[in-house]
Amino acid sequence: MASAQRSSRSRDPLDGLDPEQRAAASAPRGPVCVLAGAGTGKTRTITRRIAYLVRQGHVAAGQVLAVTFTARAAGELRARLRQLGVEGAQARTFHAAALRQLRYFWPRVVGGEHWDLIDNNKLRLVGLAAGKLGMPIETEVLRDLAGEIEWAKACLVGPDDYPSVALARRRDIGHPAERVAEAYRTYEELKNDRRLLDFDDLLLHTTAALEEHRGVAEEFRDRYRCFVVDEYQDITPAQQRLLQAWLGGRDDVTVVGDVNQTIYSFGGASPRPLLDFTRKYPDATVVRLERDYRSTPQVVELANRVISGARGRPAGARLRLVGQRPDGPRPTFAEYEDEPTEAAAVARKVRDLIGAGVPAGEIAVLFRVNAQSETYERALADAGVPYQIRGGERFFARQEVRQAMTALRTAAAAQTGASATDLPTMVGQVLSRLGWSPRQPTGGAARERWSGLQALHELAQDLEAEFRAVSTDERPALARYVAELEQRAASQHPPEVDGVTLASLHAAKGLEWDAVFLVGIADGTVPIQHATTDDAVEEERRLFYVGVTRAREHLALSWSLSRTPGGRPHRRRSRFLHGLVPEEDAARSVRRPARRRAGSRAVCRVCGRELNSTVEVKLGRCADCPSDVDEELLERLRQWRAEKARELGVPAFVVFTDATLVAIAEQRPADVRGLVSISGIGATKIERFGEDVLTLLTEDVPGR
Repeated sequence: MASAQRSSRSRDPLDGLDPEQRAAASAPRGPVCVLAGAGTGKTRTITRRIAYLVRQGHVAAGQVLAVTFTARAAGELRARLRQLGVEGAQARTFHAAALRQLRYFWPRVVGGEHWDLIDNNKLRLVGLAAGKLGMPIETEVLRDLAGEIEWAKACLVGPDDYPSVALARRRDIGHPAERVAEAYRTYEELKNDRRLLDFDDLLLHTTAALEEHRGVAEEFRDRYRCFVVDEYQDITPAQQRLLQAWLGGRDDVTVVGDVNQTIYSFGGASPRPLLDFTRKYPDATVVRLERDYRSTPQVVELANRVISGARGRPAGARLRLVGQRPDGPRPTFAEYEDEPTEAAAVARKVRDLIGAGVPAGEIAVLFRVNAQSETYERALADAGVPYQIRGGERFFARQEVRQAMTALRTAAAAQTGASATDLPTMVGQVLSRLGWSPRQPTGGAARERWSGLQALHELAQDLEAEFRAVSTDERPALARYVAELEQRAASQHPPEVDGVTLASLHAAKGLEWDAVFLVGIADGTVPIQHATTDDAVEEERRLFYVGVTRAREHLALSWSLSRTPGGRPHRRRSRFLHGLVPEEDAARSVRRPARRRAGSRAVCRVCGRELNSTVEVKLGRCADCPSDVDEELLERLRQWRAEKARELGVPAFVVFTDATLVAIAEQRPADVRGLVSISGIGATKIERFGEDVLTLLTEDVPGR
């Protein structure tokens, strides 16, 4: 052991680094900005930089403070530094560093005993605040309130300023901003009366101690002289202010980040400090890490194409990854009729990979929302593939699902005979007492709870036809449904094993696997349906990019046209996939339900040939047949779309895509039936925009 430590100390910290990594690691003391793309070795680079500075005598190990955002990342930094023989350097999360400092300085800053840290009782305190104001105290409401308070404190927004800031930033958790501000203020009063601190207070109080107590600041700044900030694109205003207090006007700071991986703005994170770093420090050393050592060139190329479609990317922060690994299989794309079919196909492909020698622990199935996990849990269980849930609970372990199961059992036991009411209606009646409704609510926690209950209701829709078609059992339909749920729950609780990872895209950040399946890549899910602003849609794109860059070698992307077997195929693949699916790939073909008559296939209105691609079906003609678009009408449609998009505060393509406008200008439908015949224009679009479009078309026809 001792010889290994001596070896690590004698080793040159710059050994084995590529030219860009070496430039970052050996940069002189002072401000350094490392723009590090996914898989480019940022942790390796910053730990080597710390080792280099210590080895060269520029700073003592004990004078270094490296901060990041998760305990796992901080632990990895400490482990790497130990391997390099650097003892004494601090590597912590922002909150852990602040807690340590606040406890040390507490006697001088506050005096008396330390206030206790709220751990698992925060919702109780938020509930007391809400109750005093006569607000609802359901768990999901309290979770939303707690999350909004955390966001406000992370953004340095107090209760008095919250209403105006919330309005300007379009915050919406289902309650008036003034009421949220009152709950925020009351929560702070209750917390202070009980002499308690929450995690956000650690940052705020430590900052205040450094800003307002000269002796405290001098002692701290004498101890710590060199700072490193990992994942700098995720920093919040509160964390940035603490960093500035730590620095105290000095500039010995190294920041590492990637604007393309900013996915936590809902919690107050902002890439703005990273983007403005060279403005704040004009003499800063800037190094770009673009050599991707994680993924094959095929995966890297797709990742580059995904992020190249992003809007509003500052030129200086754009990174184009360059794959360094040998070639691998190209990413695959697949479209399925419904979610169960998609999940079953993914499970088969996972089983095939395991059979080919890929360890189960090196395979991940990633989805946008946790409620999607149930379908994949069941498919993997049916295929005999071990799995584990990361960053969430198994579907049937979720609180709202357990509550619903209890209520459904009670309702089934009370049912004494066959019912004339269909199963989805019966299940909906039970779930409605737990807060379910056909319409998705506002608020993150409320949406998460609703998604679990909605999945149960959709399962009832799935099973209704099956029960009626094959069951001769005389038990009531609701009892059969509950029995089916219990069987599913039992089959989806295997012992904890090192199996295939099921995780949301957010939970996958910072991780990587040999094989990744990105599932449910359909509009309304990726991007999520409540992403209605340009900024929100772009964050969804970055989240998709993060998912793509988790794969080392195998990457499969899939989506389905319907939630349930035999359901209406109303879904479309994600807009983020436009231009990415290879022309020759079967997934570009428009899939139709098997029950559709052959005679109803779409044909070219010019030459009569059958149409295959999505764009051809939308235009109603072959790609190589001549266009008869009315350019003046098309321009008016574009102007109308731009005005409507500004009015609604949404991107223009949310109103109608460019291809849809071209199809309208070419086909010039005379009525609603003609509009609906254009692929991509459904009931919702007709209700919102049909009258406007038909008016434009009518005005265009002479003599009308």
